[in-house]
Formats: sequence, C-alpha cells, structure tokens
Amino acid sequence: MSDELIEREIAHEQEFVDRVYAQLEESAKAAQQLAKEGHDRGRLGHEGGLVERDAMVFQAARRIAQLDAAHEGLVFGRLDLDPEVDGEPRYIGRIGLRDANRDSLLVDWRAPAAAVFYQATAVEPRSVVRRRVLRSDGQQVVGVEDELLDAEAAERAAERGVELPIVGEGALMAQLSRARDRQMHSIVATIQAEQDKAIRAPGKGVTMISGGPGVGKTVVALHRAAYLLYTDRRRYESGGVLIVGPSGVFMRYIERVLPSLGETAVALRSLGEVVDGVRATRHDESAVADVKGSVRMAEVLRRTSRQQAPGSPTEFRIFYRDDVLRLDRGRLGQLRRQLMGQGRRNQQIRRVPGALLDILWRQVRSDRGRERGKEAFVEEMLDQDEFVQFAAAWWPPLEAREVLGWLHEPEFLARVADGVLSYDEQQLLLKSWSGRTTADADLAIEDVPLLDELRYAIGDVPEQAADERDRDDSGIDIGELLTAADREYSSGRAWTPPTYRLDDDPFAHVLIDEAQDLTPMQWRMVGRRGRTASWTIVGDPAQSSWPVPEEAAAARDAALEGKPIHRFHLSTNYRNSAEIYAFAAAYAERVGLDADLPTAVRSTGVEPVAREGVPDLEAATREAVAEIAGQVPGTIGIVVPVARRAEVNGWLASWPEFAADAPSAAASAADAASVPSGEDRIVVLTGLDTKGLEFDGIVVCRPQEIEDESATGRATLYVVLTRATQLLTTLS
Repeated sequence: MSDELIEREIAHEQEFVDRVYAQLEESAKAAQQLAKEGHDRGRLGHEGGLVERDAMVFQAARRIAQLDAAHEGLVFGRLDLDPEVDGEPRYIGRIGLRDANRDSLLVDWRAPAAAVFYQATAVEPRSVVRRRVLRSDGQQVVGVEDELLDAEAAERAAERGVELPIVGEGALMAQLSRARDRQMHSIVATIQAEQDKAIRAPGKGVTMISGGPGVGKTVVALHRAAYLLYTDRRRYESGGVLIVGPSGVFMRYIERVLPSLGETAVALRSLGEVVDGVRATRHDESAVADVKGSVRMAEVLRRTSRQQAPGSPTEFRIFYRDDVLRLDRGRLGQLRRQLMGQGRRNQQIRRVPGALLDILWRQVRSDRGRERGKEAFVEEMLDQDEFVQFAAAWWPPLEAREVLGWLHEPEFLARVADGVLSYDEQQLLLKSWSGRTTADADLAIEDVPLLDELRYAIGDVPEQAADERDRDDSGIDIGELLTAADREYSSGRAWTPPTYRLDDDPFAHVLIDEAQDLTPMQWRMVGRRGRTASWTIVGDPAQSSWPVPEEAAAARDAALEGKPIHRFHLSTNYRNSAEIYAFAAAYAERVGLDADLPTAVRSTGVEPVAREGVPDLEAATREAVAEIAGQVPGTIGIVVPVARRAEVNGWLASWPEFAADAPSAAASAADAASVPSGEDRIVVLTGLDTKGLEFDGIVVCRPQEIEDESATGRATLYVVLTRATQLLTTLS
C-alpha cells in the first residue's frame, strides 16, 4: 500500500469533513438566531410571548449544546454500498446534519439508517461493500481504516468505474492499540455486531448485559442510553436517565462519552451521590461495609424511624379548671404507635395536635371543665405556651441525617438492633461512626443507602405557611399550633427543611454499571428511583465485591419486580492483550473464581512481569513504573492495598522524573480518598477504585495484601489484573 494512496484517500475524506464542519457552523448560527428570536418574543408584553420565548430558547439551547458537544470526531464512518442498491456513500457521525437543501449530509449513528454500519459482517454484509472509519484530530482527518465486506460487490463496482481501495489494518484493531488517557472516549466507530444488538434492544423492561473483563460492557451500556434518548426523546428526556457507577473516579472516566454522542440530558452519579444533595467519597472497611450493606439494616432502620426522638419529653402535666390532665409514657407510647401506623412519621405532624388534645379532653371530668365544651378547651390549650412547647418537642419535624445520628449512640443501637445484628456487628458500626457526624465529609459511601432508607421511612416535612389555618380530622384548628411549634422548634435547634421531595417522579431509565458490586441496601436505594423505569444492568458476577451474591440478587429482583428481562452476553475481550488476559484467567482458575472467560483477540507478544520476593517496595515500584512509562505513551495505574495508598502517593509525588505525570504533592497528601484529575498520566488507586477503568500499563503492589483485604479480595485482585491493555507488572 503506497503512501500516495493513503494521502489521496485522506485528502478526499478531508474535503467531505470540511463540508460537514461548514454546515455545522451554519447550524450553530441558525440555533443562535433562534435563541435571539425567542428572547425578542419575550418583549411582546403578553403571556403568549413569554411561552413562545421559553420554548424557543430551550430548543435553541439544547441544539447549541448538542452541536458544541459534537465537534470532536464529528464524522467517523463511511459506508459504500453495493451499486445495485445505492451508488452514493453514506457518512455516519455523532449527530445528524442536513445541507442547505435539507438533504441528508450526515447520518446520526443512532438512526436506523446507520445500524448497518455496526451490524454488517463479512458473513452477512447486508449490501455493504466497504466500511471505512475516519480517524480525526479535531477537524483534521489523520487516517482511515477500511474493511472489505463483499469482494464480489467490489468487483461489480469496479466494472462501473467505481474503485474502492482498502486502506489500513481495520478499525477495531487500530482502536484497540490506541493509547489510553484518563477518560473513556466514545468508540461508536468500532462497535461490533454482538454489542450493537444489546445497544438496540427493546426499550421496555430490563436489558441485562453480561460478560467478562474487557468485552465493552460499559461502552455498550452508555451507547444504549444515547440510543434510547434518540429513539424516544420525549419519554427519556422528560423523565430523565440516571447512570450509576461504582465510584467518582469511574464517573469522571466516562463523563465525556455521552456528551460526545450528542446527549447532555443525563444524570451521572456514583453510588455515593445517588441521593439528591448528598456526596460521599470514602469507603468503609470491608467488614463494616458488609454490615451496612446487608438487607438486615433495613429492619434496623425501620425500627429506628419508629423510635421516640432522643431527648424529647416523655410526659406532660397541665391543670385545666378543676382537673389535672396527664400524658404519661404509656399514653404517649400508644399514641406514637398509632400515628406510625397511619403513615410516614413527618406526614403525621398535622395529626399530632388533635391527637394529643383528644387524649387530654377525655380526662376532663369536672362540671366546670366540661360546661364550655371541647372547642373552648382546645382554644385555651392553644393559648398555653406550655402545651405548644411540649407538642413541638414531643413530635418534632425530623431530617434523615439527624435520625441516622441516633444510631451513633451505643444504647440506642443496641435497642433497635436487638435480634437483628450481633454484638460484634454493632461494635463495627459504632467504631465506623465514632467521632463522626452525618455531614457529607463524614459519610461513607455505605452510609448513603442508610440515609435514603430513613428518608423514605420518615417522609417529608409538610410545607407549612405562617398564615395557614388547616384543620385536622377532628375539626381542630391546628394552624396556630403548628406555626407556634415551628417557631419553638427552630428557636432551639438549627433545623432546615430537607431539599428532597419523596413524591418526585422516578427516572424514565436507570443504567447500573458494575452491578455485581451493589449491596442489597444499594439495590433498595437505586430501585426507588426506577419503579416505573426501563433499566440497563451491566455486570460480571466473577468481579463482585459483595460477599453474599444471593442476598444482592434477591434485592435486585425486588427492584425489578414485574419487568420483562432481555439478556445479552458479550464474549470477546477487546481490552487486554491475549498475554495479559491469560495471566489473569490463570489466576482466576487457580483461586477458584467461577469466572466468565472471554476470548482476547489481540496479541502483543509481551508477557506480564511477576516479580517475587521484592524487599524494597518503593524502589521496585519506581523501577516498574519507569519501565512501563518508557514503553507506552498512555496512562499508568499503580494499584495498592488500601492501607498503602497514602504512602505510595507520597512516593510518586517525590519522584522527580514523574513530576509532570503525577498528581500534585498537595493533592496526594490530602487524604486516601483523593481522586486525581483527568490530566494525570500516572495515578495511585486501590483495587476497588479500578472498577470499570483501563490503563495502558498497570503496576500491582503487594497483590497478596489486596487479596487479603476482604472476603472478596480474590475477585478484586482478578479485576485489577484485567485493567491493563498492554503491560502488566506485579510486585509480590
């Protein structure tokens, strides 16, 4: 293949790409003009103009965002079809574009007309003669990769004077050998047929995508989200798409994929960010995480939500005319249980005043007390500061963080966990919470589902206007009491109404990546957000970090109850070299993991390096990183046991030869949970942090310690060994 041929083909494609970018600019100008016209409509001075303004500005803003996101690699594919079917080439891109005559210029990769780009094979070419992938740097075409799918059709094209030269080694293998950086990029151009089937699966129900390491599960899932938004935008954009991943590191890794596909209406959240207004970044120790993640915690939290608020009064006594009226512990306990049976705790705030006054009125026996009737009695009680203060203190509005804090007290925890958690398990919880508050900075990722469980158990606090005058079921005017109670409560304690609303509509689609790691409590948390949603669930059981898979499966099934399930299995490992995956697979077999072993299709001829008996870990790590950095241009991960992360971060910050490639010393020293930025070529991670990530080279420090960290340490180490695309070194 001559350089002249390659240059000629690149120049030819550049002419078309220039035309597309020119049209993109025209489309952007049109969208900006639409936005300007929309703002002008708002100056018409009537309500209709405001409505038109909002609609036009919204549509324009969405189109501008879509066009802005599409600049990188806008045109990536070309199909040359059998001349008996269509003599014109069909170009595929991240978004669809039409020319000035409204003719199709670029086909959106999600459109039915583009499906054949992914589905055609040499066995079943589907009228495709040549499939070409364009590689670009910004707006500049830098290479093309061709696949000849139908040689006979190519001959027929040549007879008609249409030459279709074949250039390059094939798009997929070229993509696989490309150096990685700190973010996942869209690979819409290299999606294979088995992956495309999962992407275009039916929109309703649950799509489960399974497969071993490196088969492209995450890429397929993200492209499926973009495909669903394209095919039924009204439903998924109005309801929202929630994408949940295992960690903040992972979410930052994938965050560019959907915008690069033209989608911006998606919520990406790690497991520590699923609950609105909450962000947790650190993990508990594995033994603690096992307790907090167990479904048994749901019962502990249910009991907690029904307890009397610690420090609240347990009795009340007041003199009314000739009677002494009492609310003792027994009466109050009975009323509390009665109210709890009628709905969520905070939703019963409106019922409390009338219920308390009913109990007190029944104790009025004297003629002088009864002669004026219940209405006069209620009015007089509402004028008594003593009663108002008691009602506010006995049944205060509660926020879930405060209730979670009740469990930090040993006696309280022992009471609500009796018969559910063992003494040792209770001690693990107390140790994890010792000295911590329920502020975000102190929450572990494993605390977030507990917080969410309590939110739904106690409910929202009813919105109460200062001048509201509502009546409870007995006809009692409670507005004054509630308003006074709110004042009393807020004067003694800094309370802010929660920002969440439990009656929000759930998402229209929920996508869970690394689903095998979700605990039962996390499944309950995510399940609340997808009761009426369609789902995409991606995972590999052999990579699970949860020690009781049956318990997690039951919680998952409860979250998906009644939904039809479509299963897809991916069987080809595109990430790892054959040498690296053979090393990882041998480990999985040696330690007894029931691993799904895909076929690795790429060989580098370079075997992993396993160094035993390393006495000086810092020197050995430095040497291994230097060796890999000299051989690959992309990213390098140093994977360490949790206890060593801060130490190894300190080493990396002190190595001058890697100063430009590593996080700053300040960031490294910040804390063990710090997340490096997207610019760092070399990064230190724990085994769990590597979930869903990939690097050109990996150095694994003390693999035996990673294996011993938890009951599922072997699965974690297996994950670590499958993160490298080109080079792998272990230091034992």
